[in-house]
Amino acid sequence: MKQHITTPFGRRTLTAAQIQAQANAAACSDGMTVHKWTVFRDVAAARRLLGLNDRAVAVLDALLTFYPETALSTAERNDLIVFPSNASLALRAHGIAEATLRRSLAALIEAGLIIRRDSPNGKRYIRRDQSGTVAQAYGFDLSPLVARAAELAGLAEKVRADVLALRVLRERVTLLRRDCSKMVVALEEAGEALGGANPVRCRFSEIVGALPRRPTVADLDQAADALTDLAIDLSNLLISHQERPEANANPDQDDRHIQSSNPEVLDCEPAPGLGQAEAPWRGEGRAAPVEALPARITYPLGFVIETCPDISNYTRTGIRSWSDLAGTADLVSSALGISQAAWREAQEVMGQDGASVAVAAILQRADHIRCPGAYLRALVERKRMGKFSLGPMLQALIRAKLVVSRPRKPVR
Repeated sequence: MKQHITTPFGRRTLTAAQIQAQANAAACSDGMTVHKWTVFRDVAAARRLLGLNDRAVAVLDALLTFYPETALSTAERNDLIVFPSNASLALRAHGIAEATLRRSLAALIEAGLIIRRDSPNGKRYIRRDQSGTVAQAYGFDLSPLVARAAELAGLAEKVRADVLALRVLRERVTLLRRDCSKMVVALEEAGEALGGANPVRCRFSEIVGALPRRPTVADLDQAADALTDLAIDLSNLLISHQERPEANANPDQDDRHIQSSNPEVLDCEPAPGLGQAEAPWRGEGRAAPVEALPARITYPLGFVIETCPDISNYTRTGIRSWSDLAGTADLVSSALGISQAAWREAQEVMGQDGASVAVAAILQRADHIRCPGAYLRALVERKRMGKFSLGPMLQALIRAKLVVSRPRKPVR
């Protein structure tokens, strides 16, 4: 089909994108038909590749509602032109501002999805002949959507494939981080027999800390390969240790450590640096009320472990000192995906004990926190402004535990 290039009304200039869109529409064969909402879903999925924001996609949705048929067909070119006023279009786009509407229309034109067919005076309207057929139409031409339907479907499929690949890689990295963190703990528990676990701990922390806050497929793929190599090395070390005679000298001994739910050793140790007069209140057989504890000091270690018991699962030897808690919190921070920079900043601002308690509390609520690293950074920022203390956080954990353990009243 031969068709000359039309130019926009007024001071608008003719751009290369507009020329290409009109060339694509002219090259489209007559009688080609596509489902308009299928094409729209492809555009919505590939909007970032097309350089569109959500407002532009909403305006395209509104434009398509002015086309009465479900199928877009090039059998009659003039039928693919819609001519709503800006007021009507803004209303169907859920009350979008006129300035935003104009920018969105310009973005759709530059993306090559619609063509502006302007009348001599810039108005949008149609002229019909005596039989009622559209003889001339001025408005927005939707034929590029028909001409580029296959291309748009390919872009949408690529985006969906990338999203799936990102999800699969996230799951793979999550599993590898879990495996490596627990094998590092097992390696540390092996002690001198394996020469210590500090090198592999540092290697694990470097891999995890190198991940950005919003990793790409390439970032996750690189981290997965590095974690896989680390997991293989850790597995070989642990297997070689199990094969040694001294590792299984007493087969009847149970290696599982059962920690008391109310250990007296933990309860009697206050935070380092506290004098006897400053030591927090200790209850007998019941948890200390958070309101009675000073807000500027670290709480009794036993109270912290009782309030945040999940952190004890990351060590078989138990947490019997503040140094044990700090070492375990360092491992837990890596397992939660908290970067080394965020962990060091938390220790600098909150102190080593305060940061360890914060990480233990975050672990306790891990199912409800989407991004532990960002959550810890927010707590650090609030602490820096003097708007955060550990009391409310621990108190919330106590309340949640009481709600779970509270017996339900029988239904009468």
